[in-house]
Amino acid sequence: MAKEIRVPTLGESVSEATVGTWFKKVGDTVKADEPIVELETDKVTIEVPAPAAGVLSEIVVGPGETVGLDALLGQIAEGAAGTAAAASPAKVAEPVAAAAPAAVAAPAAPAPAASSMPPAPAAAKLLAESNIAAEQVDGSGKRGQVLKGDVLAAIAKGAGTSVAAPAPVAARAPSAVEDAPREERVKMTRLRQTIAKRLKDAQNTAAMLTTYNEVDMKAVMDLRNRYKDIFEKKHGVKLGFMGFFTKAVTHALKELPAVNAEIDGTDIIYKNYCHIGVAVGTDKGLVVPVVRDADQMSIAEIEKEIGRLGKAARDGQLSMADMQGGTFTISNGGVYGSLMSSPILNAPQSGILGMHKIQERPVAIGGQVVIRPMMYLALSYDHRIVDGKEAVTFLVRVKESLEDPERLVLDL
Repeated sequence: MAKEIRVPTLGESVSEATVGTWFKKVGDTVKADEPIVELETDKVTIEVPAPAAGVLSEIVVGPGETVGLDALLGQIAEGAAGTAAAASPAKVAEPVAAAAPAAVAAPAAPAPAASSMPPAPAAAKLLAESNIAAEQVDGSGKRGQVLKGDVLAAIAKGAGTSVAAPAPVAARAPSAVEDAPREERVKMTRLRQTIAKRLKDAQNTAAMLTTYNEVDMKAVMDLRNRYKDIFEKKHGVKLGFMGFFTKAVTHALKELPAVNAEIDGTDIIYKNYCHIGVAVGTDKGLVVPVVRDADQMSIAEIEKEIGRLGKAARDGQLSMADMQGGTFTISNGGVYGSLMSSPILNAPQSGILGMHKIQERPVAIGGQVVIRPMMYLALSYDHRIVDGKEAVTFLVRVKESLEDPERLVLDL
């Protein structure tokens, strides 16, 4: 009896995935619950376990193909059937290009007759917001004028869902004949496509601005060096810098709630909690797992959670719950040697803090030039909701907390 391998529930708002790597080939023996195929979604990579022990008898969907929820991926032959399947020629189905047979496109409905009257002002505004052309709506006003009610009726019927065509992408210039054989074309992973789209959408939507400051890291480094061994012995995790930064950010967010808010239409939603996203680079792209309620956690608890999330990200084991609900993001380019950068917002959040490399530099302190371990900080923010004064004050508060880390312990 064959056991089907199907696409599992992928999480909230995720309806499809791309087949990544098959860990087994047809004819291979598999154990129950053993990872058998990898799926890439917009947010995470998921390993699908084998539903039963046996032999992989059929692969229905090959790598690179897109599948929907509950789609058939392959089959496992159990028991004696599995033995027979192993002895028979390997059967690999042709990759499925779509979940259903390609249907012949239905003839388009005739477009409504064009009116000599422009749409009513309220209708014109709604047409623009809904990406619907006036020619697609039957006008009920005088001389066929499109009224607001006509647009609402068209939206209810599903008009405009395919009206707005994607902006044309500039054609790539052909490579020189001598260079073409030395190029490699690789399809972007679903995760990389999503990263690219979200970052570009953030630039197109938000009024993004970045403010900069620098922080003297000597106090944090001295405190860390003094207690790191005791800290690791007691809590079972190393004392890094992210715990201090996360705590400093939550303190600043409490004072400046606009940086922790988001825009929803014409409303502002203030978050009375701090779910801090921590950007993690993996071999498949950037992911941002979330430390939930970081404002209620100690530095030790934050370090433990960041360690867990970082390991899960690198191992491709992040769950959907680990990725959702962030209210503010911290990105640490310093681990790669970045001295200065302007991070892009993680929409719909209104702020992101960029950390950078700690570098010894001469600074003036008390009229004397001394060498200090300095780090540039960058706060990118949505100027639609965060004013310049709030952004600068936020960054100053983070700087003050890090240069006097006792403030974090005393909650000052």
